[in-house]
Amino acid sequence: MILIERYRDQIKGVLSCYDRIVIHGNIPELCYAGGMTSYLYSQDIKIFDYPAWANELRDEIRNHAEQIARDNKLDIEFIRKTGEFRKDDRIQEIIRNRGDHPGLVHIFSAMESCSAYRPWHDKSTGKTFVKNDSGKCLHYYFYFIDPDFGLCYLRVPTWSPFRLQFYMNGHNWLASRLEKQDIAYEMRDNALVRIDDWEKAQHLSDHIRVEDLHQVLDILANRYCPAAKKLGLLY
Repeated sequence: MILIERYRDQIKGVLSCYDRIVIHGNIPELCYAGGMTSYLYSQDIKIFDYPAWANELRDEIRNHAEQIARDNKLDIEFIRKTGEFRKDDRIQEIIRNRGDHPGLVHIFSAMESCSAYRPWHDKSTGKTFVKNDSGKCLHYYFYFIDPDFGLCYLRVPTWSPFRLQFYMNGHNWLASRLEKQDIAYEMRDNALVRIDDWEKAQHLSDHIRVEDLHQVLDILANRYCPAAKKLGLLY
């Protein structure tokens, strides 16, 4: 017997919805070694000039993040040690003080692992290209409250190929939809424990529009990571 049948007399409603969602964003032309090699050749950039090219973009991303912090009167908080504290706890502390209105909440920075490339010349074939590599670079975590998707973050690396990571909570998205439909509900932490119209809530949950999410992600990529726009490329 499944759980909802065993406790059906004690269950007010059943809801299926997205929980925590993590989406990665890649620049298609740069996200694999062959593509990066082709891009560099197409732009007349020498393969062994790749580090200098990437350094220039790194500095631009850092300057951009610092400007965003100044514009929003925020200090970028550098995390020196992994596990030093939970970012979520820090964000909740800030929200308790600032309120939960939409906008940028906080910016973290941290040195973390990232994908990378390194120039290579194959003596046997005479070909010069970039190879897959790994390393560490500075990452920024932009935490913000979106009117539709609630509390989210965008993780932006400062090193090529600039792979983004977006986080949202499907429960927060559904809560915003319930408010717009004037459907009363109660949330405790991450759990929806009461909804006045479970059937309508399920209908809303089943009809999250991927196109709307794509549009938001495009806006966020342009807002927080200038690399693709500077190169005339898209995520």
